[in-house]
Amino acid sequence: MSSSTERRTGQHTGRGRTMGSVLSGLAVALGCALFLGGFVWGALIYRPYTVPTDSMSPTISAGARVLAEKVDGAEIRRGDVVVFKDKVWGDLPMVKRVVGVGGDKVACCTKDGRLTVNGTPIEEPYLQGDGPASPVGFKATVPKGQLFLLGDHRSDSMDSRVHLTDGDHGSVPRGAVHARVDALAWPLDSIGVMRRPAAFAELPGGISQPGPVQPITYAVLAGAVLVLAGAAHGPIARRKGRKRA
Repeated sequence: MSSSTERRTGQHTGRGRTMGSVLSGLAVALGCALFLGGFVWGALIYRPYTVPTDSMSPTISAGARVLAEKVDGAEIRRGDVVVFKDKVWGDLPMVKRVVGVGGDKVACCTKDGRLTVNGTPIEEPYLQGDGPASPVGFKATVPKGQLFLLGDHRSDSMDSRVHLTDGDHGSVPRGAVHARVDALAWPLDSIGVMRRPAAFAELPGGISQPGPVQPITYAVLAGAVLVLAGAAHGPIARRKGRKRA
């Protein structure tokens, strides 16, 4: 092959391979590592759950799929949406929002219909409807090591309010929590990271930070793009070569 032809078809790197083919191979290899690594990383940290009821709507609709990060109950903060299982509440995993932790005084409702935690009114933009934070009034002191849980659809949620007469004032142990919901994965129009309520950030202990769901997603997407781009190099290069010929 003449030197002018070599310049048109790409610089050779030995054994007939061009620089383009080497780079495409590296892109495919890196893409596979990112793609598979992202899935493995996600499988180690997250669990998928299907929410069977609308007690958390509109935040999470019935039948929605969520990704919940495996965490220790000690890491849970106010405002977190958690997956838990408590024998008093039933035998199936449930999904509710934490509004109070050990030592908190939780009550509802103020004159303008708000929930209060230790006397501080809480703005809850995630609630279903425009009515008060609860259709029935209640108050409770959360025992140490316990969590007070409510659904976002307050008029259709069996939560801590129903269990107020229990020995733990409707709360559940931190150890009952299996995971914290970090993102919605289905349906498509609801996909996204679960936001932490800003109102709880002002209380002692603040709010939790999202897990690595976004870096994992970026790794998987970047890997897919690199694999497709690298695999497409061969057919494109051959087509260009035929055109030059």
